[in-house]
Amino acid sequence: MMDNFWLKLSKPVFTLAPMEDVTDTSFRQLILEISDPEFFHVIFTEFTSTDGLCHPVGRSNVISRLLVNDSERDVLRKKGMKIVAQIWGSDPDKFYKAAKLICNEMEFDGIDINMGCPVKKIVKQGGCSALIGRPELAADILQATREASNIPVSIKTRTGIKKHDTEKWIGHLLNYDPAAIILHARTQKDQSETDADWREIAKAVKLRNSVGKNIPVIGNGDVWSVEDALSKCASTGADGVMVGRGIFHNPWFFNHPQPQVSTADKIDLLWHHVELFSGTWGSERNFATLKRFFKIYTSAFKGAARLRAALMETSNAGEVRKILDDFEKYTTSDEPFV
Repeated sequence: MMDNFWLKLSKPVFTLAPMEDVTDTSFRQLILEISDPEFFHVIFTEFTSTDGLCHPVGRSNVISRLLVNDSERDVLRKKGMKIVAQIWGSDPDKFYKAAKLICNEMEFDGIDINMGCPVKKIVKQGGCSALIGRPELAADILQATREASNIPVSIKTRTGIKKHDTEKWIGHLLNYDPAAIILHARTQKDQSETDADWREIAKAVKLRNSVGKNIPVIGNGDVWSVEDALSKCASTGADGVMVGRGIFHNPWFFNHPQPQVSTADKIDLLWHHVELFSGTWGSERNFATLKRFFKIYTSAFKGAARLRAALMETSNAGEVRKILDDFEKYTTSDEPFV
């Protein structure tokens, strides 16, 4: 029987969500380095197209999403953490081939199938949350992926398409024994516009318990702190949480108690991120991708908005370094604390 690491993790399990143009190897390494492994257990890649992985030309366009730097690998080993490759698509045969590629040529602890992304262009292709409306195809995809894998296969999904359909949908998935179910407590229609309804997580846990399955249920949606995560798990019975947008509010999320973070700590982390990103990708990825992160590090200190505005005008690491070297010019202004 395949060794399912999900069953061996201490509870509650803490995970970082797969996010497009966010959870590349440089950002993952950054978060891994500053996190306490007692409160951080599993990290996910960006979600990767099975169509792309199976295409002789298209593979080169998507394979970087599954890159794990040697330096990130070192941190994973040092902290005893797991890394999962997330894939998406709509063709069971391509899931089989993609899983074979991942298991034979890469070093991951698990595979996760994205059945939750609500982005319209993805849904139109029949992938991700569209699979909630095609339960038999979803089962075929899970079975094909698992057949090709020697590592556990989990599913990340939502509670329904236009309305919560948690019991019917999760009940269907439980019949096929995924290694874990990560449940975002919103529907496809909700996107991220409404509050996550953790009562739906509780329903999924209750259903799992009623059928006697030993399948971890990980809740996702509006988790803002370790304390919040512990409370949500206690009230719903969830085996853990997946953190998404919460990491943008606090990159030191996965620590308890929270460390005292100075302005200098934020600026040092910003520069470390720039170095990791530039050192990994060079010109392979657009430097502008980094700009979505700058607000994480430039907030809650005098002059932060002015500094951030200057950083948003940069186009390479050298320009960022020059602005940071002139840090006092921005923070000694009369601009209010923001």
